[in-house]
Amino acid sequence: MPIRVLPDVLIDQIAAGEVVERPASVVKELVENSLDARAHRIEIDIERGGVGLIRVRDDGMGMAAEELPLALARHATSKIAALEDLDAVATLGFRGEALPAIASVSRLKLTSRVRGADRATEVSAEAGNRLDSRPAAHAEGTTVEVRDLFFNVPARRKFVRSDATEAGHVARLVERLALSRPDVAFRLRSGGRVVLDAQASPQEDWGLRVRTVVGEEFVSQALPVSHAAGPVSIEGWIGLPTASRAQADEQFWFVNGRSVRDRLLTNAARLAYRDVLYHGRYPAYVLHLTIDPRAVDVNAHPAKLEVRFRDARQVHDFVFRALERVLAQTRPGLSTAPTGLEESGPDPAALASSATNAPVGGRMPAAAGRGTTWDGRRELPLDRDAAESSRSIWALAAAVRDSAREGERAGAPDAPSGEGSEDALRRPLGHALGQLHGVYILAENEQGLVLVDMHAAHERVLYEQLKAQYGTNAPSQQLLEPIVVEVKAHDLDALLEHRAEWERAGFELGALGPTRVAVRRVPALVSGANVAELLRSVLEDLDQGVAAHHLEEPSDRFLATLACRTAVHAHRRLSLPEMDALLRRMEVIDRANQCNHGRPTWTFLTLSQLDRLFLRGR
Repeated sequence: MPIRVLPDVLIDQIAAGEVVERPASVVKELVENSLDARAHRIEIDIERGGVGLIRVRDDGMGMAAEELPLALARHATSKIAALEDLDAVATLGFRGEALPAIASVSRLKLTSRVRGADRATEVSAEAGNRLDSRPAAHAEGTTVEVRDLFFNVPARRKFVRSDATEAGHVARLVERLALSRPDVAFRLRSGGRVVLDAQASPQEDWGLRVRTVVGEEFVSQALPVSHAAGPVSIEGWIGLPTASRAQADEQFWFVNGRSVRDRLLTNAARLAYRDVLYHGRYPAYVLHLTIDPRAVDVNAHPAKLEVRFRDARQVHDFVFRALERVLAQTRPGLSTAPTGLEESGPDPAALASSATNAPVGGRMPAAAGRGTTWDGRRELPLDRDAAESSRSIWALAAAVRDSAREGERAGAPDAPSGEGSEDALRRPLGHALGQLHGVYILAENEQGLVLVDMHAAHERVLYEQLKAQYGTNAPSQQLLEPIVVEVKAHDLDALLEHRAEWERAGFELGALGPTRVAVRRVPALVSGANVAELLRSVLEDLDQGVAAHHLEEPSDRFLATLACRTAVHAHRRLSLPEMDALLRRMEVIDRANQCNHGRPTWTFLTLSQLDRLFLRGR
């Protein structure tokens, strides 16, 4: 077959294969044109999932009568005029492909009226063949009506899914567009039924739009993000680790107002959650990245869903650090998360049932007339006499001494200890009352009852301390006599291969033979532990990949495993001063609401919730 120039209609249909994947793709292109036309209100109507009808109506600037035929011509656009414009695109659309591509696979009618004009103009096209334009009655703005999508391309039509599936794709797309522009009102109707009705709100009140689209539950379990560095800024909300989801269906990214699905940004967010999220779960977030248009290429894909950053590494690090900084504040007294039970609901039986499966997290309700709450800005140390008299459990005793030293350096007065201490009651985690089955710590504060998972909490405390000391001449203890540990030959090889990681953590190791290793120095945090058992456990976990499901850095995996194996385990009996020491460390350690594996470390029941469980006051 000789080389030939393809007909314009065939060219448009080929372009439609890239631009018009399904009805949602048509809605995306048309709504983005409305946003570029500075519309304040956009109404979308679909029938049969968008295959039968897609109608997008806006109150934007409109198009002049002489421009309407050009709007259906290939590569005709008002957004760019030169190559320099392409390097700094500030509009959502710019390629001039969407309308002619849509018209080539549907029956399209375009009606528009310029602001201030005395009448509107209408132009139609069927399967890419344009018809004559004619006067029409229409308010200021533009309406695009697309009927019988893919009627002339049966091969494409058979790949369209059911009406419900396609309508769902359209709804999710409109939600994303609505989140990108809170100052624009959106209404979506499917078969005459209103699916989404989002009223316009001021740009600064983005939270109102988020509540409308994503839901009040998300906002109530999310942390605000606002960070800027030079020409780059990020704003929005990130869900608490305890509000994670089974799928990535509530992850919204916007770059300069454009909804994108970008791997670089998604990866940066995933890394920020790496050691606070339970494996197999996905975080929820709504984030808006603003960057100089010259630093981002939006011409990477015909559908404009992907972008390329000119300095991808810096953007990735900026996003990662911004989110990690916010998530580091997920500790008692600073972060927010749901308490164990809702404050309303009259059914005591349901309350008793839900209390056993109460959601966990870190929201500490403000004290209502019960005194000043702890503000979380610095640690109030334990009484040193109480610390020194505590039973000698190696790691927690060290935590007690660290608490006292840090308080002394900060110049804070020693806090009184004991059950009747008013200062202890005002702390987010209160003061310890006792242990439950050697697993949970029960504590009391001004608002109610606090339950702490002893192992999970101590694991997080140790992990954060190990990370802070890693590779910085961490305090360690030289052993009077080396401890000789028998290990398997392949375990010894693995240990020697990663000897640098052990040494940066404070260990000094050496091989005495093919199956023997000598431990000459250990970190101060594990002083007093059963070093032989600890070493074998860490080697076994690292060999099996335990704790590697969400931590990608080898050093993080090593430290997380070391902390897990070092932390106190179930049925270890603690004294009250030791429990209080752990609570105080949790109040100042970053990410204390989750352990290294993403499990929650504590939960909370208010006095009113407890009263309702026992029908008090009825």
